[in-house]
Amino acid sequence: MITADVFMEQATANGFSLWSGVPCSYLSPFINHVIDSDDLVYVGASNEGDAVAIASGGALAGRRGVAIFQNSGLGNAVSPLTSLNAVFHIPILVIVTLRGEPGGPADEPQHGVMGAITTQMLELMGIPWEHFPEESADVAGALERAVAHMDVNQTPYALVMRKGAVAPRALHRRAEPRPRGGAPAAWPLDAGERPTRREVLSAVLAATGPDDAVVATTGFTGRELYALDDRPNQLYMVGSMGCASSIGLGIALAQPDRRVVVLDGDGALLMRLGALATIGYERPANLVHVLLDNEMHESTGGQSTVAHSMDAAGMATACGYPEVRRLTTATEVSALLGEPGRTCSFAHVKIRPGVPEDLPRPVVTPAEVARRFRAAMSVPMTGAARPAVAVGGR
Repeated sequence: MITADVFMEQATANGFSLWSGVPCSYLSPFINHVIDSDDLVYVGASNEGDAVAIASGGALAGRRGVAIFQNSGLGNAVSPLTSLNAVFHIPILVIVTLRGEPGGPADEPQHGVMGAITTQMLELMGIPWEHFPEESADVAGALERAVAHMDVNQTPYALVMRKGAVAPRALHRRAEPRPRGGAPAAWPLDAGERPTRREVLSAVLAATGPDDAVVATTGFTGRELYALDDRPNQLYMVGSMGCASSIGLGIALAQPDRRVVVLDGDGALLMRLGALATIGYERPANLVHVLLDNEMHESTGGQSTVAHSMDAAGMATACGYPEVRRLTTATEVSALLGEPGRTCSFAHVKIRPGVPEDLPRPVVTPAEVARRFRAAMSVPMTGAARPAVAVGGR
């Protein structure tokens, strides 16, 4: 058994500074250590896949990320691990517990199946793993192997934690409640015809520059943005549907002086609604979350979503976004992005269905997109520096 402090001291020395996860009793010592630390960031994710995406966003923006969760939630993380990290070559450290280990301590019945297949799942995903170190002398070697793999292969590495590997550690700092903002205005009665996706994306391009980070959700949004103007500071998502906002959160926390614009879709938002609550609590002042809502899964055949029967702006308000707006024109989107950065904001834009004819697919590979994006994030700000905000906007 080791103490959390022993592992965390060496993990921090290796650059791991952004942690995101879902609690497990095995992991409590680590989570408590990070929450109590003034130099580390812990983001409590709504689910394991979001934790992977948040840690990956931090990695894209230059901070080594760690995703930690119970093995019963490993299945929830499969989508981003296989269609985000593996495809874009984003290295993060994954610490997953081994509840229900065959031949191990007695555990609850829901852990039986996953306990037997946890390491097999990691191997099937091509993620190298080893057991979490249980002796202080073994910590340095485990981290050295993880970092070496991540740096060379640019893909995740996993540590599988057995029960009793880490001594208990109490939590001394508690999360403070944060007030919600006021309700957004109602949709105007004379809103007129909805803008097209292309019109809104053109407005975004006109209002953003190389100092911004732009994350476009998977499907036609990323493809149309690429077709309009391919820029190194733009990340075109493929796969990992619903993870764009969590990636944007990780980027925003890693680089609080750089504005991050997330271009989301209604189908993607619905897939991981819990991300709204996480972002609304963290509320980094440099994050602008734009929802392009055409009430359909347009890139997969045009099937309707249930967005027409919900209030996305109202949900963002309820989840804690300090500023929420309903926008009806591309001009309003441009005006929003042209304002000085003030606070974490959510913009709900109803758009018309429709895709340009002969819409090209990016010829640049996802791995190259990520490489260019990381390089763009490492370039110092060229314009007037935005006011620094505390990590998490606290």
